[in-house]
Amino acid sequence: MSRSAAVITVSDRSARGERPDAAGPVAVEALRAAGWDCADAAVVADGAASVAGALRAAIAGGARLIVTTGGTGVAPRDETPEGTGEVIERELPGVAEELRRRGVAETPTAVLSRGRAGVAGRTLIVNLPGSPRAVASGIDVVTGIAGHVVAQLDGHDH
Repeated sequence: MSRSAAVITVSDRSARGERPDAAGPVAVEALRAAGWDCADAAVVADGAASVAGALRAAIAGGARLIVTTGGTGVAPRDETPEGTGEVIERELPGVAEELRRRGVAETPTAVLSRGRAGVAGRTLIVNLPGSPRAVASGIDVVTGIAGHVVAQLDGHDH
């Protein structure tokens, strides 16, 4: 089973170089610690088309797990869930529900996250919020299921 992962940070300000990406490196470090091969985070601008394009590029590059950070809220440019929806073929609502449940335990506004999770071909895609704290809180949900999901996508029994 390939253990190739990608992290995509979605942020207009980081894409313009106005603010360093703080959340992406948290996800990358956690994925590497969990045994995934993961390059440094890619940074793209907010917007559904930007997100969908980055997801498709990561899939074409062989990623079996993609974690996005940012763009899951209600601000006008927060369109990560919409871009993700253009790419995923099967939604995994329980994953997003668990991420929200854990987030709300730490901060009540986590209920506003519109993050999605799903499968595109043989790749698991999960949206996390854009704060380093939210990524640190949610990444263990991702690492806890990702190997199992990828094995199932490869046709192994569960």
